[in-house]
Amino acid sequence: MLSILALDRARFARELRATVKLALPLIAGQLSAVGMSAVDVALAGHFDAHTLAAVAVGANVWVLGLVSAVGVMMALSPSVAQLDGANRRGEIGPLFRQALWLAAGLSVLLWFGARHAGPLLRVIGVDPALTADVQAFLHALSWGAPGLCGYFALRGLCEGTSWTRPTMLFGMFGLAVLVPLDWIMIYGKFGFPALGARGSGIANALALWLQLLAFMAYLKFGKRFRDLDLFARMERPDWHALRQLLWIGVPMAITLLMEAGLFVFSALLISRLGTVAIDGHQIAINVSSVTFMLPLGLALAVTVRVGNAAGRGDASAVRYAGFSGMVLALLTQAVSATLMFTLPHAIAHIYSGDAKVIALAAQLLILAGIFQFSDGIQVVSNGALRGLKDTRMPMLITAFAYWVVGMPTGAWLTFGAGMGVRGMWVGMIAGLTAAAVLLLARWVSQTRGDGWRRFALTQVEAAVVAGHATDGRSGA
Repeated sequence: MLSILALDRARFARELRATVKLALPLIAGQLSAVGMSAVDVALAGHFDAHTLAAVAVGANVWVLGLVSAVGVMMALSPSVAQLDGANRRGEIGPLFRQALWLAAGLSVLLWFGARHAGPLLRVIGVDPALTADVQAFLHALSWGAPGLCGYFALRGLCEGTSWTRPTMLFGMFGLAVLVPLDWIMIYGKFGFPALGARGSGIANALALWLQLLAFMAYLKFGKRFRDLDLFARMERPDWHALRQLLWIGVPMAITLLMEAGLFVFSALLISRLGTVAIDGHQIAINVSSVTFMLPLGLALAVTVRVGNAAGRGDASAVRYAGFSGMVLALLTQAVSATLMFTLPHAIAHIYSGDAKVIALAAQLLILAGIFQFSDGIQVVSNGALRGLKDTRMPMLITAFAYWVVGMPTGAWLTFGAGMGVRGMWVGMIAGLTAAAVLLLARWVSQTRGDGWRRFALTQVEAAVVAGHATDGRSGA
């Protein structure tokens, strides 16, 4: 018994190390994306308040389309991971090229949506004085849609093969090129006119294209995927392969929309409570968004680890991959929560000098500290289920948790019970906790026995999953 326990500990430690190694570049890449948003806000804010407001509103509208496109493209990573785990690398190249067709189609939809956001702006109730500049920002940014979707196809390929360094490198590259482009286009430098919000949209579109082109060149001329002949040919669209990717990806897109919608709609409701409430909420959300990059990076790594284990038919490795990610998430979230519990006023003071805003933000940061644990568990559980390509039930779970539990609870506490902005945050705690409990329960149920196998079969043959892998690993 002692030798078995020692072996289990050793295997668990190896899985922890492998997950951390995969996750660190992914976390850096996600933080780079947050940095790009921060650059937009900082440079637009120093230009003038009107431009800042237009860019902020436009960015929130763009996020709705962005998470939809990215959610669909996330189907590639677990699909590639399962093929790689099953030692079927010859099928990765054709699948990747079908993902490029999918990216092209999504680009058209995202481009069209961004250029026809006027009705949405009116529904949201955007100040008419801002509408023209918001639309100018979105029109310019819409041309970056192919760059964005293509970039996530390349990311899905690399991450699916357990190579996450490019996510970090090209995330940082995008941030590095955006800073000067934003400065030039917003302020009008080197002979360019000062374009304000439109300039920010142009800068972001150019940065997205430069990210994509640099990433493509890196893969084309590098040695890593030379055996896959990624760009040697371009087959016609294979509707069966595209349907498989959409079958996995569309529920993920809806899941991301459910979560993004919760926070966007919460912000819209809080905007009725006045400037102090808006500013305090924005500070707490900003801090929470940064800390969320840690469990999100872990979730992306867990998707790959679970998918790879599922591909080679190793049931015990599937479980180890999922649960090790959850342990790591609890550790990172414990650090984040401790900072929020012990230093809320100091953190809030970084963002504002207004005593009322600092006091409110500090209270909200304590509430944010409470939901760090449920937020970490829900995102990693979702990532683990993605590795099995189990995406439909998680979609229903998140819809229930966020919009049946979280939003109604928050809205009632905010306005019905008179708790103000704190009530909305309690609602978010309720929604995230419900999601964490239900997604974790789903993971446990799917990895008990052989229930997980039916999800792996969408890309991996029954013979492989049944234990015919050549390296001697078998299901447990």
